Amino acid sequence: MLLKPEELLEEARKLIGSETEVVRGRYPVEHDPIRRYCHMTDDTNPLFLDTEYAEFSRYGSVISPPLLIGYFTGNGPWPPADGSEPSLPAIPSPGDRLINLTTEWEFYEPVKIGDRLSYKRRVADVFIKGIRLDSKAFWVKT
Repeated sequence: MLLKPEELLEEARKLIGSETEVVRGRYPVEHDPIRRYCHMTDDTNPLFLDTEYAEFSRYGSVISPPLLIGYFTGNGPWPPADGSEPSLPAIPSPGDRLINLTTEWEFYEPVKIGDRLSYKRRVADVFIKGIRLDSKAFWVKT
């Protein structure tokens, strides 16, 4: 018997609070990806690009732009990941897809060159919100 969307939502909401284990990023933070990112996004902040300027700032060295943190916590483009990183449990949905509505990051201190970052994922909320592509899509906040 197929469950109604509201029943599936009730099952999906039981997964709120589920977390992965802490995962360490594959590579340390490096200046070259920071530089390339800044040039692609036209971000000329000298704290990200100018080593001399950053050295005499309150941070003491180049720091990473906040949104680039996802790059340094990910698997990177090569070599392919072995698939062993922990994932969140599968969330049941009456629609064809799940949509990650938002992702929140917590920064405890500036990220500097040479840092090794770790992350974990957590299901914070699940709700139904139809979109043009899928009127029954579940939205997931991690």
